[in-house]
Amino acid sequence: MKQHTVIDSPYGALTLVAEDGVLCGLYMTGQRHRPPEESFGARDERPFAGAEEQLEAYFAGELREFGLPLPLRLTGTPFQRTVWDQLRKIPYGETRTYGQLADALGNPAASRAVGLANGRNPIGIVVPCHRVIGASGGLTGYGGGLERKQRLLDFERGSALF
Repeated sequence: MKQHTVIDSPYGALTLVAEDGVLCGLYMTGQRHRPPEESFGARDERPFAGAEEQLEAYFAGELREFGLPLPLRLTGTPFQRTVWDQLRKIPYGETRTYGQLADALGNPAASRAVGLANGRNPIGIVVPCHRVIGASGGLTGYGGGLERKQRLLDFERGSALF
């Protein structure tokens, strides 16, 4: 059974989605690849206390790594889940290129596939797809928009506080 809630953040409203009490989605307003609202289930705050607490601490600059007790359910292909696991290894305030992620997966030619998987990440911010940049060091696509991506990177580097 799916449930959802909507919380405020410095980046606009965030929709949190849980399936059987486990976080399976975090979507920004206007996000590319955002599932339809009707797929989020009934609105209910109860399953989201841990996620909300950690997100509040993150936005306050007090949390650098999301973790227990925040179980996640990342639904995707085996390759996508492998990429999303790699995203969670990128340290707070740092970035990696799509090519570096492909290298870490043992397939240097897979940078385009890594980019596609990155774009389908269902739990933004917590699974930090915003920390992936282009080979030249510039910003490339981000489902939440390039302005949000830049703001998140600036925030994590200490250039912007909320």
